[in-house]
Amino acid sequence: MKRVAVFAYGVVSYLTFFGTFLYAMAFVGNLGVPKAIDGPLEGSFAQALLINLILLSIFAVQHSVMARPAFKRWWTTIIPDAAERSTYTLFSSLALILLFWLWRPMGGEVWNVTHPMGHAILLGLFFFGWGLVLVSTLLINHFDLFGLRQVWLYLQGREYTPLPFGTPMLYKYVRHPLYVGWFFAFWATPTMTVTHLTFALVTTAYILVAVRIEERDLAEALPEYAAYSARVPRFIPGAGHNPPE
Repeated sequence: MKRVAVFAYGVVSYLTFFGTFLYAMAFVGNLGVPKAIDGPLEGSFAQALLINLILLSIFAVQHSVMARPAFKRWWTTIIPDAAERSTYTLFSSLALILLFWLWRPMGGEVWNVTHPMGHAILLGLFFFGWGLVLVSTLLINHFDLFGLRQVWLYLQGREYTPLPFGTPMLYKYVRHPLYVGWFFAFWATPTMTVTHLTFALVTTAYILVAVRIEERDLAEALPEYAAYSARVPRFIPGAGHNPPE
């Protein structure tokens, strides 16, 4: 029963993530959800800004702290090893759901592209970014990344084995195509409001800081990563690095 319960927990965590991912795309793109990133300012601008920064900080702290190896070692003394990744996925989703629920639009307009061609290009880049995020996870085993592989193996009574280091397709050109996808998803918009700009600036700053911590952990865990990072650029293909082999 414990194995079945852990597996069910992993499935629920994954479905929560996937629903949150789809809602996030609609939230950032103002695509017909009950509450989106943009809207008229209600009340104090300073109060709305403070609330939004707190919500983004909650996500950033959760996302970074729970990903650290030391936290994982402590956390798995409380929960089964097989449920660790699913729990991370679930808590990340809950942090985003909290952000969606309490987010405060701040109004204002930074740019508004009304030309049909420009509007279509920016909207296309927006969807390209979200697609790139999803494809990037599939290339490195989507189901391992979000905990389903771990709980499936546990259900079968099989020991979890970490995936071997690899650089499939996009990973031969940039080390973090998933983050490149987030940049497109957050910045490509026909209408950039003050609210959206705040969101894009804070999330981009978080990614730029978090990626350095993540790469330090990867270098410690994977002997091949140092050579890989010396050969392949972080975000921009061909940016001062040798071409992929």
